[in-house]
Amino acid sequence: MLSLLANLDLDFPGINLFRYLTFRTIAAVLTALFIGLVAGPKLICWLRLKQGKGQPIREDGPQSHLLTKKGTPTMGGFLILIALTVSTLLWADLTNGYIWVCLAVTLGFGAVGFYDDFKKVTKASHDGLSGKARLLIEFAIAGLAVAYVSHRTGTTLWLPFVKDVGLNLGWGYLLVASFVVVGAGNAVNLTDGLDGLAIMPVIIAAVTFAIIAYLIGNVNFADYLQVRHVPGSGELAVFCGALIGAGLAFLWFNAPPAMVFMGDTGSLALGGALGAIAVVTNHEIVLAIVGGLFVLEAVSVIVQVASFKLTGKRVFRMAPIHHHFEQKGWAESTVVVRFWIIALVLALIGLSTLKLR
Repeated sequence: MLSLLANLDLDFPGINLFRYLTFRTIAAVLTALFIGLVAGPKLICWLRLKQGKGQPIREDGPQSHLLTKKGTPTMGGFLILIALTVSTLLWADLTNGYIWVCLAVTLGFGAVGFYDDFKKVTKASHDGLSGKARLLIEFAIAGLAVAYVSHRTGTTLWLPFVKDVGLNLGWGYLLVASFVVVGAGNAVNLTDGLDGLAIMPVIIAAVTFAIIAYLIGNVNFADYLQVRHVPGSGELAVFCGALIGAGLAFLWFNAPPAMVFMGDTGSLALGGALGAIAVVTNHEIVLAIVGGLFVLEAVSVIVQVASFKLTGKRVFRMAPIHHHFEQKGWAESTVVVRFWIIALVLALIGLSTLKLR
């Protein structure tokens, strides 16, 4: 919205700054961070008042969680969504359709997560929205977004580490890209099990995709790096900036010991946002690298369930895999920090795909 000021004939010092994508991206980070830090305490108090007992804690999980996390309010994803949305609307070019697509997916997935959280809190159990219903709604949201994007960017799945090599999937691309968005949302959801565990890898991924969006949205940088130029995608750097700022604000309150959990309201929304950004920038496979930690968490659950159903035996002491390491005696903070390191390394590998071709 504020970017429109640069198009007005105003004789005001510094007005041209609003034209620069880098300036607006930094401003989006700071704005979302400020909103989150200011609104956080009041929102947490309100959630604690409304929820009473807070988020139900798994009784079959680590016993320390029953003591330290019981009563902590959930749905803290509201804080992320408010800061992200307001900052994006302030600093992004609202004539850019990709901004609205990513916002729609983020808020749509957030709404699904909110309904799931609401049912869990009101019933004081883990029985939220049924898995089939949730996936159906998520695929509907993702499918509409992918249809819009593919109409403008094509239906080719581009491969990393090689130059101008991709698979034209035709209509099949709609299914693959939708799976990327839905898979990202649920993978982040599975990762959100320890204080600060999910939000920092999300921030790292957002930083990575802010760089990717900026570079491929600029025809000169795209030609130099020999990657496909996607006109208009650079504006997603502002959206990523707002996501980074909102994530940092939430981490302030989610740092151990957490004052609030993001819940499905936040985790589904954040994962969906990353998936949507990856689809717009034609970096769906790179998302699997950058978000490799989320992939690992999701795969650990799939392997655990499949192994138990087929053989009656468990591969891990507990799934998702972060609980496996807790059961092995790792302190929660140790698991979190080491997983952050893994996320950072994977992000660097993902960024290297821009040049290694």
